[in-house]
Amino acid sequence: MSFKNKNILIIGASSGIGLNLTGSLLNQGATIYAASRSKAENWPEEIHFQEMDVLKNPEALANFIPEHLHGLVYAVGNINLKPFARIQAEDFTNDFQLNVVGAAMVIQQALKALKNAEGASIVLISSVAAKTGMGFHASIAASKAALEGFAVALAAEFASQNIRVNVVAPSLTETPMAEKFLNTPEKKEAAAKRHPIGRYGTPADVSSAIAFLLSDNNSWITGQVIRIDGGMSSLRTNF
Repeated sequence: MSFKNKNILIIGASSGIGLNLTGSLLNQGATIYAASRSKAENWPEEIHFQEMDVLKNPEALANFIPEHLHGLVYAVGNINLKPFARIQAEDFTNDFQLNVVGAAMVIQQALKALKNAEGASIVLISSVAAKTGMGFHASIAASKAALEGFAVALAAEFASQNIRVNVVAPSLTETPMAEKFLNTPEKKEAAAKRHPIGRYGTPADVSSAIAFLLSDNNSWITGQVIRIDGGMSSLRTNF
């Protein structure tokens, strides 16, 4: 794949999946516009950076986004796990604001530039928990399921403007956000065993799929949720 002469906006590019994707796309010739609360260490100088909090000042993108934007990735999220009895109304509100409203506000800021590209791609990041029942995931699962519905609706609305909208839905991936679930050998072994493929995910597992969805190699996939989860959501290997 080549991203030469392609402008890609990555929200949440300073860590985890977003950081891995940034490096991968740079190596393939993309011009990266990165927006997050802070810069990543050792970022190449050619990355265009905008300090931004999606819940506070998404309008900061207005004068940052280039005239033509070929791709947008919303790599912002959280892992808010609690027993249902302990979930407060603000937990549901905060998760929804971050995962759905934040994405919507960013896309609104970028929409004109995406249209100008005359062929663009939006990729959002959901979770295996949106469709696979998992204990203690009620709040985050609700917001990620809403994100998937939001994406499919946008895909329908934007299809006539040649803007594709897709979602990737990973299982547990080794990122800073998931560190507390993988911080001992025992936890790592248990996490690997939960996946039919025999391991948990890496940022590259997810970012490679996102890169494909952004690329010109994908011109006919839209409105899809692609589950990158080691088979967790669909396979049963124990009889």
